Amino acid sequence: MANERKNMNKDFMWDLSHIFPSREAWDNACAELAPVAAELAALQGTLCSSATALADALDKIYSTMEKVEKVYLYAMLYKSGDNGDPVGQEMDGKAMNLYVAMLTSISFVEPEILSAGEELLRSYIDEEERLATYRHKLDDMLRSKEHMLSPDQERMMAMLSDAAGGCQNAFEMLESVDMTFPTIKDENGEDVTLTHGNFGVFRESRDVRVRKDSFEAYFGEFKKYINTFTATYSGTVKMNAFFSNVRRYANPCEAALFANNVPVSVYDSLCDAVHDGIPTMKRYLALRKKALGLDELHMYDLYCPIVENIDMKVSFEEGKELVKKATLPLGETYQKLLDRAYAENWIDVYENKGKTTGAFSCGVFGVHPYVLLNYTDTLDDAYTLAHELGHSMHSYFSDEAQDYVNHDYRIMVAEVASTVNEVLLTKYLLSVETDKKRRAYILNHFLEGFRTTIFRQTLFAEFERKAHDMYMSGQPLTAQGLNALYRQLNEQYYEGAIVDELQDIEWARIPHFYNSFYVYQYATGFSSAVAIATRIFETGDASDYLAFLKTGGSDYSIEELKIAGVDLTKPDTVRNAMKAFSDALDEFEALLSEI
Repeated sequence: MANERKNMNKDFMWDLSHIFPSREAWDNACAELAPVAAELAALQGTLCSSATALADALDKIYSTMEKVEKVYLYAMLYKSGDNGDPVGQEMDGKAMNLYVAMLTSISFVEPEILSAGEELLRSYIDEEERLATYRHKLDDMLRSKEHMLSPDQERMMAMLSDAAGGCQNAFEMLESVDMTFPTIKDENGEDVTLTHGNFGVFRESRDVRVRKDSFEAYFGEFKKYINTFTATYSGTVKMNAFFSNVRRYANPCEAALFANNVPVSVYDSLCDAVHDGIPTMKRYLALRKKALGLDELHMYDLYCPIVENIDMKVSFEEGKELVKKATLPLGETYQKLLDRAYAENWIDVYENKGKTTGAFSCGVFGVHPYVLLNYTDTLDDAYTLAHELGHSMHSYFSDEAQDYVNHDYRIMVAEVASTVNEVLLTKYLLSVETDKKRRAYILNHFLEGFRTTIFRQTLFAEFERKAHDMYMSGQPLTAQGLNALYRQLNEQYYEGAIVDELQDIEWARIPHFYNSFYVYQYATGFSSAVAIATRIFETGDASDYLAFLKTGGSDYSIEELKIAGVDLTKPDTVRNAMKAFSDALDEFEALLSEI
């Protein structure tokens, strides 16, 4: 049973006082922002009367957004520490209401600006130097003109934003707060209550009984609620379909990718390239089955390290140092920022009851990023630390280099910096390790990165797309139908493994499905990161990459990646990653034959 948050060591908890020194200060900020929705709404009809009026309005809107975002993120982070805490729930609800009110009040902005016409708008940009800050935003508005609605319709769409998140909130409450898990026996025969956090540890156990028991106990609980999870996810799919239809997109996938100016062909080429790599995955699974001495390879056998008798426990302190050593090629400034993150309590380290599961990084403009972990002293956790700090450094560099208007990088590049750190960590570990068994262990971890990030996330991406297509074609989204779809994809991607019945419902536990068409970017990000990190490690030159980290949202993601030497409009990046996977597998197979 996880500890209560009030009993956790504050040395390993994030310090939210850097955002607001107290709850009172946060309440005061909320009170001060209460009238801003009305103030922003009063701007309607004035935006394009002159270049000066447009600049004044945009300055006021974005300065307000910055303040509201700060209030919202404080509440979100507070609640994430313990989703069951009524104080955090109240704060989160209050902040969300404020955020929605603000969005609703400015829903007229884009339609009104676009109604001025492109010619007048560009003359304003040339006339008023303050509008240079908004050039990319305004260009993006012009690009999306065909998907804009009338001011009244945009207002209604903004008012829907809170309701649109209802399914995700229901999922989070059920999965993080209300669900409980049974007791299983660990490797020593001791009774242990299963949690989201220790499930990840048990599925890596060398004891097949522990792996099987934890798998069946964990997913058995999800099975009990499968109809509820079907309802929450189908609600999200239906909402996505509604928004894409109203805004005149061909489908929800196109709508999601349009925001980042990513052609659907990038999504398609990713799936095609990964499909081409399935024979290599089949070879990897066969090697795993043989090395583990199994008659059958089940889904609960996929996470167990192939190389046994290796003590690779990594404490949080050791993890911190590993990340520092791995990122030395990124320069002194990067190293100093890592020191600050550790010393200034940017990181919430260990699991507690009600804490949001998994891990994330959250940038707070004008303050610094925060990192949520559920650290359990494994090598995977050290990789997670490297991953989330990659996000955080990306946020920090972008926030420092860009103003608030252009600081926030798009989802398309969000997973690149995080995965560069993971690949650098692997390369560092391999560069200093001479023991064949330990090298094999690290290579196994690298191979698992390909399996869990490129293959698994692409599988997720296909599931999302096919689930939305099912609904758009008139098929009802039922538990049976979604389970069958997920089974078909698992049988395709993990050919040669036994797809256990409980694996069919794994889709129900994936929180990223509520941020639709997001996960494919883990795969493109990993592929991009392999190329970037390899070049940095081999040349010692990270200048192009650091320049990329500073771009924020000042350009479209595909263009920003070109600064770092990656062009995702061409299939080469993913194909080269598949080649790297095959090469690593060759070395791994050779090492296994020698140990």
